[in-house]
Amino acid sequence: MAATSWWRERERQLQNQRRQNYWRFHQNYYDRLRRDQIRLQSFNYYDYGAPTYYYDRGGSSFYLNQYGADLLTRAINDGYEEGYRAGLADRQDGWQFDPENNDAFQDASYGYDGYYVDVGEYQYYFREGFRRGYEDGYYGRYQYGAYSNGRYSILGDVLSLILDLRRY
Repeated sequence: MAATSWWRERERQLQNQRRQNYWRFHQNYYDRLRRDQIRLQSFNYYDYGAPTYYYDRGGSSFYLNQYGADLLTRAINDGYEEGYRAGLADRQDGWQFDPENNDAFQDASYGYDGYYVDVGEYQYYFREGFRRGYEDGYYGRYQYGAYSNGRYSILGDVLSLILDLRRY
């Protein structure tokens, strides 16, 4: 209940600031997040086996199975897509460049299912994708990603720079 009232208050703030495009982004993000939570209610845990990949970050090594690797890749791509939409909305509203003050950036849980990867790791990679997507959307370009088949997605070489997965 408290989360719903927070979202409603946030919508009022955005309307008062005359940020119509960001308000629409905010509503759509909330709807996508709600649909994602419904999807997770029917998620069935499956043992995808032993770790087959690893990556290093912040002086630590992390080991993942295929599902975990796919989940972090999806976090980066979902972050890029949400970031692109948010940056575009801010540009259309004439708002300042400010990806880290965005609700989706702060939440960074869209697509997270609670298995195989720590939520903090998922959020880190979502935000890395978001930052690049926001920048592309705000400046109206595709330096870090592309638009194809109705989706914004990060370029493969950029993804590899963010998440350097290696076979274990």
